[in-house]
Amino acid sequence: MSQYVVSIDLGTTNTVMAYAEAGSAQIQLFDIEQLTAPGEVGAAALLPSLRYHPAQGELAEGDVQLPWRTNDVAGVSPVVLGQLARKLGAQVPGRLVASAKSWLSHPQVDRTAPILPWGAEADVAKVSPVAASASYLAHLRSAWNARFPAHPLEAQQIILTIPASFDEGARALTLEAARMAGLPSLRLLEEPQAAFYDWLFRQRATLAEELADTRLVLVCDVGGGTTDFSLMKVDGGGAQPQISRIGVGNHLILGGDNMDLALAHLVESRMTATPSGASAGAPARLSASRLSQLAERCRAAKELLLAADAPERTTVTLLGAGSRLIGGSRSAELTRNEVATLVVDGFFPLNAAQEPARRGRGAIVEFGLPYASDAAITRHLADFLRQHAAAAREALGLPADSSAIPVPDTLLLNGGVFRADALARRLEAALAGWRQQPLRVLHNDNPDVAVARGGVAYALGQAGQAPVIGGGSARSYFLLLDDAAHADQPRRAVCILPRGAAENRELLLADRTFALRLGRPVRFHLASSTSDAPQAGDLVDLQPDEYVQLPPIATVLRDSGASDTRKEIPVLLATSLSEVGTLEVQCVAKDSAQRWLLEFQLRGDTTAEATAPDEAAMPAGLTAAIDKIDRIFGSRAQQVDLKEVKQLRAQLEHLLGSRESWHTPLLRRLFDALMERAKGRRRSSEHERAWLNLSGYCLRPGFGHTLDEWRIGQLWAMFETGVQHHKDSQVCAEWWTLWRRVSGGLSVEMQLRVLDDFAFNVQADAAERGRRPVTLVNGSEEDMLRLGASLERIPGSYKAEIGAWMLGQLQVSTKAASKAAANKTRSGAADLAKAEAAQGRFLWGLSRVGARQPFHGSAHDVVETAIVEQWLDAVLALDWKKVEPAGFAAAHLARMTGDRSRDINETLRAEVLRRLTGIGAPANWSTMVREVTELDQADEKRMLGDALPPGLKLIS
Repeated sequence: MSQYVVSIDLGTTNTVMAYAEAGSAQIQLFDIEQLTAPGEVGAAALLPSLRYHPAQGELAEGDVQLPWRTNDVAGVSPVVLGQLARKLGAQVPGRLVASAKSWLSHPQVDRTAPILPWGAEADVAKVSPVAASASYLAHLRSAWNARFPAHPLEAQQIILTIPASFDEGARALTLEAARMAGLPSLRLLEEPQAAFYDWLFRQRATLAEELADTRLVLVCDVGGGTTDFSLMKVDGGGAQPQISRIGVGNHLILGGDNMDLALAHLVESRMTATPSGASAGAPARLSASRLSQLAERCRAAKELLLAADAPERTTVTLLGAGSRLIGGSRSAELTRNEVATLVVDGFFPLNAAQEPARRGRGAIVEFGLPYASDAAITRHLADFLRQHAAAAREALGLPADSSAIPVPDTLLLNGGVFRADALARRLEAALAGWRQQPLRVLHNDNPDVAVARGGVAYALGQAGQAPVIGGGSARSYFLLLDDAAHADQPRRAVCILPRGAAENRELLLADRTFALRLGRPVRFHLASSTSDAPQAGDLVDLQPDEYVQLPPIATVLRDSGASDTRKEIPVLLATSLSEVGTLEVQCVAKDSAQRWLLEFQLRGDTTAEATAPDEAAMPAGLTAAIDKIDRIFGSRAQQVDLKEVKQLRAQLEHLLGSRESWHTPLLRRLFDALMERAKGRRRSSEHERAWLNLSGYCLRPGFGHTLDEWRIGQLWAMFETGVQHHKDSQVCAEWWTLWRRVSGGLSVEMQLRVLDDFAFNVQADAAERGRRPVTLVNGSEEDMLRLGASLERIPGSYKAEIGAWMLGQLQVSTKAASKAAANKTRSGAADLAKAEAAQGRFLWGLSRVGARQPFHGSAHDVVETAIVEQWLDAVLALDWKKVEPAGFAAAHLARMTGDRSRDINETLRAEVLRRLTGIGAPANWSTMVREVTELDQADEKRMLGDALPPGLKLIS
């Protein structure tokens, strides 16, 4: 048995650990030993969640020595964590890894790839957000084990706190970081809930008295990187108040980091401004790494000027680099009033009208992180209270038909941001204004450590030694067993989790056996209800007005002993409700120890029925369409004229409508039908062309719909065998069109494999082509152009090579166009048209390869900005009035992302905008260069080469 209960708050800014000895109700903070200066070790409750990657020779071996043997889990040596990392990062730009926790919830990058420090120079060692997070946990493990060698941390009961709004991806990555750190077994707890547990524990002796007048508590947790809201209902009807969580907010990457960055922008404008009367040539705006350094300086200034006893002003100094460390330094003043105006009014406006958050893209976007588009936390709070208005009114005893936003009567503030008294007072004032009367603010004696202490208090509560936040599941959950013939008919269902079921308690439906298909797609349909709860395993008929259908889970489950075996096995179901808002359903094999875990997200808007994407209304002609596909490609030998094969697409459109109108669920149903009959494509070159064309069209862009990853896996199995009719140029063209269309679903490894064939087709000489393996499909220059432009997941250095090839071809076609223009004959006109078409193709390819904002790839894999700027110089050299695609290409190469490490320089941006205006380019081209915006449908289609399926939207 474990000797200690340990809680870890893995924060964006600081990491904290608290613990209690088994059987004891005394919660203690663990002082974490860390480097405080080169060669000096000190202990503190806070470990700054920062890594510093020194340059070679910058620090001696003795400078980074800790009391235990170090071996960085991220593989960087030497590396500095904690307080010394903060000091060094404020002095030297581009070597500090910060905000790893925010990156864990950033879906537009590969969070397991070495991308941090973001925008750092090539010679700086980089780590993934997961590895950086793991390194902080590993540091805690080493520090603990050095102090308690007889009771290693990995053997203790561990609680790890996370934002309440973390999605399942961020939660899974957090658990992966813990495994990397040698902590494979732990329990996750939401941070706002942990903060409230800390308060409950400290008031446990007088809790009934303390909460006598409280009905609804708002926990507002604003840390360095995230803002989290939670609502806690308090029922004081008994001897001890009953507390339950009734609302959790959406994920917001918004916190102290944004405030520091806003101040850094203000200070930067002063540092780079040309003084009145001075000559031109003032310093250019800071690089991404220097801005990061300045933000760290501004953080300290913010904390100083927002403190209760703040001075009137302070000076922020940014040191120079290298030999100009002192002489190259810049300084600017910040006053208490302007910090209060920017931070207090900007991030916590009173918002008397309770306005919702603004959805535009005008907010600060830096360092590659997708910060919330509206920096006003009080507007996001108004949205949160609207979202949970019904439950809040019930908790407060307000009329259900009230139109006013229900405002909680009690507030608990948490997070390092609220160390600033001015911010705490402002949020209290905003809520009091909405409520039109004061509200009670619960005392949080130390917002920096409350979450870590609260994790221990939670564990003590589970052991019966402290108050708990309970209530269990607010709904009953059912597995639907049949399809409703009509919306007004009841649905047969089995209860898998009854209302009131406790969290983290597994329920086994021992009396119900199900048949589970392995190796084939299966779909699980769930519904929830607030009506009287039956027992787990009960069969019921759900009436249409008493349940809400949830989005289904579709997956492919495999036998661990034989992954390709397709069979049915008998299973039981085991269910549990987690602390972080997931319903876990495990299929338990009756005849073996195997289990298959499914997780259903229960959070979000459950007020309206969720439409299952695969259950969208299918056209009446679908059955006939699949029969047509079976007639052409099915296993039964049928006498089919080749003319009929060529007309398959037209026949499908006759049955289903024009293919541009085929929605995504229909496309995927057609792809599945084609994939089941893939062998039939080999019957003739006409068969193969038709199959490749339709399959690529139906699976485009390769992701975005249920089971697309599995479909890509099925399709990828064909790649190494190539095509049957390899001498047919149209078959070869359709082969590469297919892979270009589905490239968004290909993994990094798959795209790199495709790149091998691309490179051969582009680079191989005549002798090499003579030794081409039959499985390596020939690709024309145009095929390879479009394919190479679509491989967004390959490293940026490879994209740069592809772009260099395209640029070379562009220059060849430009010379050909000039020569043809001088030839006034008919053949000269034909040559000119051909050269101009080639220019357009290679300009399109260059703009796609060098795009600042990928469609499906990770932002860290874009081509280096300096290289793209060289490409832009070449595009600017063209006559845009004669070469129309040049303006389009330049707009995409210069597209604004808001990320300073990806955006081109301002001088070049201004020139692109001037040229776009000069040719009368569409207004949206200039808009995408001038500000952060999304592409319109026409530009999206032009860039992708295909329109997206109706109803499918890429989030870019």
